[in-house]
Amino acid sequence: MIIDEPSEVVLAPERRTIDVIPDDERYGSPFSQFTLWFGANMQITAVVDGALAVVFGADALWAILGLLIGNVLGGAVMALHSAQGPRLGLPQMISSRAQFGVFGAVLPLLLVVLMYLGFAATGSVLAGQAVDKILHIDSPTVGIVIFGLLTAFVAVTGYKLIHIVGRIATVFGVIGFTYLAIRLFVEYDVSAVVGVKGFDIATFLLAISLGAGWQLTFGPYVADYSRYLPRSTSARTTFWSTFAGSVIGSQWSMTFGALVAAVAGKAFLSDQVGFVGHLAGPAVVALLIYLVVLVGKLTVNCLNAYGGFMSILTTVTAFNGQTKISAAARAAYIVGFTAVSVVVAVGASADFLNNFKNFVLVLLMVFTPWSAINLTDYYLISKEKVDIPALYDPAARYGRWNVTALSCYVIGVLAQIPFLAQKLYTGPITEQLGGADISWIVGIVLTAALYYPLARRTSNPPASMIYPADPARSTR
Repeated sequence: MIIDEPSEVVLAPERRTIDVIPDDERYGSPFSQFTLWFGANMQITAVVDGALAVVFGADALWAILGLLIGNVLGGAVMALHSAQGPRLGLPQMISSRAQFGVFGAVLPLLLVVLMYLGFAATGSVLAGQAVDKILHIDSPTVGIVIFGLLTAFVAVTGYKLIHIVGRIATVFGVIGFTYLAIRLFVEYDVSAVVGVKGFDIATFLLAISLGAGWQLTFGPYVADYSRYLPRSTSARTTFWSTFAGSVIGSQWSMTFGALVAAVAGKAFLSDQVGFVGHLAGPAVVALLIYLVVLVGKLTVNCLNAYGGFMSILTTVTAFNGQTKISAAARAAYIVGFTAVSVVVAVGASADFLNNFKNFVLVLLMVFTPWSAINLTDYYLISKEKVDIPALYDPAARYGRWNVTALSCYVIGVLAQIPFLAQKLYTGPITEQLGGADISWIVGIVLTAALYYPLARRTSNPPASMIYPADPARSTR
């Protein structure tokens, strides 16, 4: 059954934060997940991510195939997180208290905040360039600040407006990137640069890692945008709607990026936003393409600001016991987060491609163990049964710290170090593999293999789902 969206004014600020969404406030259909994640991935940073595989040595054909494999594998993990939203009605990182403990969840949360901040900052660099082109100003700082103000406004308004922006980005993205792809084939001999290099395992695995890393880093906040769906919404439908939107949108953008990097080389590397505007042709059309860039970046940057606010609030409330905050405090958190991301963006715009590649792969190292623990516990240990009131009470079922989960998490992160291929460090096993980075595979498989048998003996899941005000709630 599809429940229509409520009739409240779209620009009215969202009331809910880290508390459970009551059944009478649930609305929408899983298709909203498709448009949100499609729109969030049809954007210039995903184009850059796809270009990186070619920039660092892969043939465009093998890069596209590797990116597809990575997007599918990472997208499946990401969509499994999304499927938790309708059943729990909670932000993703609040639910991770069931695995790590009320205080223990703060460790991955701090890393999540850094992730949101990093993506918000790197995205603001490119979006700021688009703003500069639209307004004909020659100041990267001004463009970044204007984009930051737009991001703060949409994120403060919240969930409903974010979904609307996602729908707009979906339409704009399909039209804009289809046009750009046509122009690319008209202006360049694309066939002459595809399939001209032999298969190289190191760059192929890099492409897979870039695709997987892109998807996996959505995991800590993807359920934030499915939690308003009615509790009766099928987990399978939510999974496929999220998976299809994110994988199709990202692969479309990354494929375009790989082809652009193959044909344009330095012309694209030196000015990514300017290049797509030049590719668009006439000035009027270029202006529309800059708007496509802006709307796509606005969608995903609002997810970063909104998710950053949720993660900071989840960290703070672990220690003060609050479950709700005022509208003014909510706005202050979001504006403060956005302001910091703007400052970082202004200072980090140099050497963007290299910094972004290393940023994505480092994040992959710290979030694959978290995903492995969260999904293993939710689907295999607790079997989708959670004591929601206990998530807010350190003295209840889940306790303050879950030593089992935290130990497996730390081991999962450390075990990846010998397999890393980073600018500052290359692991000894990576050198033996010819530079191929398989750390994320080690992080997922090893962490899940460690956590599952230990959690079966130490966890205490409820016999059935326990929602707030349920007298059946029990504690340790």
